[in-house]
Amino acid sequence: MNKNSHIPIHLGIIMDGNRRWARSRNQLPFTGHQVGYETLKKSIIWCKELGIKYLTVFAFSSENWNRSSEEVSLLMNLAMKVLEEDLAWFLEEGVKIKAIGERDRLDIVLRERIVRAESKTKGNEDIVLIIAISYGGRQEIVHALRKMAAAKIGENQVDESSIESNLWTAGLPDVDLIIRTGGEQRLSGFLLWQAAYAELYFLSKYWPDFSKEDLEGALTEYAQRRRNFGK
Repeated sequence: MNKNSHIPIHLGIIMDGNRRWARSRNQLPFTGHQVGYETLKKSIIWCKELGIKYLTVFAFSSENWNRSSEEVSLLMNLAMKVLEEDLAWFLEEGVKIKAIGERDRLDIVLRERIVRAESKTKGNEDIVLIIAISYGGRQEIVHALRKMAAAKIGENQVDESSIESNLWTAGLPDVDLIIRTGGEQRLSGFLLWQAAYAELYFLSKYWPDFSKEDLEGALTEYAQRRRNFGK
């Protein structure tokens, strides 16, 4: 890839297709999630190498709670395992971890591991990994408005800035580019507020097969698009 191409500051990825990848290989769906996590680790390294500073990944949506209890349990256990066993890896790679979503719906042990990972990695500066877990864009906006109502923010004080400061992503830059794998062409509630002017890139390949070449291809197209933000 051309090293002079414009690189997004904040990349979002909807990591879709893990279950379909597994089924296409006559494997259990959870195998796809496990391989998908290994793809995520590689993607973090690629993003660092390419100069991306913020990476937000859609790990588990609010709607995913409607999946079978067995799959939900396996996914939550995978998240706990990752935050426990791979914390040293995140520290070594200079990854700062931040989680966004409805934390009160998560198991208390997982919530504790998230807090611990955020605390341990808060000094890292190479790249910020934002994990959207139990996350929905509409739920995020509702949560922000409820916080504002509880704080008795007056009508004349409600503007874009005050809403943004109450979102789960407060303090983070808006997402510049969103990549979705798996062939679907929709956001599915991912970063609805933050993606107002994001470029979208859809890939038919399932997430476990996502490669550095795929990432570079998305960034090459991104660099060729003209972003005038309505001007």
